Amino acid sequence: MNSRVFPRLAISMMAILLGLTTSAQAGPPLLCHPIEIGQAKSLPWVDWNQKGGGGYEVKNLTRDTLAVLDSNTSVLVRMETLRRATLYARQDPQVAKELLARLRARAANSDAGHPEALAWFDLGYLTETYKQWIGKGEPNPATGLDGYGWVKKAISLRGQDPEMDFAAALITLAGPRSDHQDHVWKAMEGAKSDPLLAQNLASNFNRQKISALGANALAGGSHK
Repeated sequence: MNSRVFPRLAISMMAILLGLTTSAQAGPPLLCHPIEIGQAKSLPWVDWNQKGGGGYEVKNLTRDTLAVLDSNTSVLVRMETLRRATLYARQDPQVAKELLARLRARAANSDAGHPEALAWFDLGYLTETYKQWIGKGEPNPATGLDGYGWVKKAISLRGQDPEMDFAAALITLAGPRSDHQDHVWKAMEGAKSDPLLAQNLASNFNRQKISALGANALAGGSHK
């Protein structure tokens, strides 16, 4: 990414991710903002306002989601896959419960190290994304679960992962503020060497109004 372009994109993204202009966003952030994944494999595309499966067999959702997640794909692809999975799962309460239960068992039984971190991330991100759908009828299966805690566990196990911090920054848009800011800075630092992450940071939020406070904080402040 051009070195002159990144600071402008970073300022725009910072203003949003610090929660300074979140009121301008439309819809739940984990559901209505697609993640750019290039040509990587994921679930079939689904619009967040779509009613019905659009030809996709929702009964196959757990199998198809696990096939993507078990392919050792990137965190950004996991985020987009779990976003699409949630949009499909909310159409069938039993499928929604099944997918969440499988990811909980998968995390609990995962091997130590790298696979364990990804399993806990998948569970945590799905949980928080589930919480943002507007359900009808049966209660949301993620109610009462601490998905953010599982994502933090994944980050701890991973050691360092700016894409996971990007996910955690989205999850904490409404707080806790100190945690949110920490995830923002780590995601921004990682985006300097991760063009697709930088693209996602910019493309999701570059239409938002940049507040003077956000720009000043980035231009003159330092992260400790």
